[in-house]
Amino acid sequence: MNKDPLYAQNLTNAVWRKSSHSATEGCVEVTRLGAGAVALRDSQHPYGGDLRFTADEWAAFCAGVRAGEFPHA
Repeated sequence: MNKDPLYAQNLTNAVWRKSSHSATEGCVEVTRLGAGAVALRDSQHPYGGDLRFTADEWAAFCAGVRAGEFPHA
């Protein structure tokens, strides 16, 4: 799967949203990239890079979270 088009997008003016389930100290932020794709970053290190997911990858991740595949540490 070629994600070059996702990583080619400039996110300088992106609108990032914090998860309502994140702790105030450490938060995950997400922005939409279009066509269901998203980028995810650590709000404590916003310039440390991001991960980008296709619509299918994001849907699979969200389904895994809902199914309890990622228990809290």
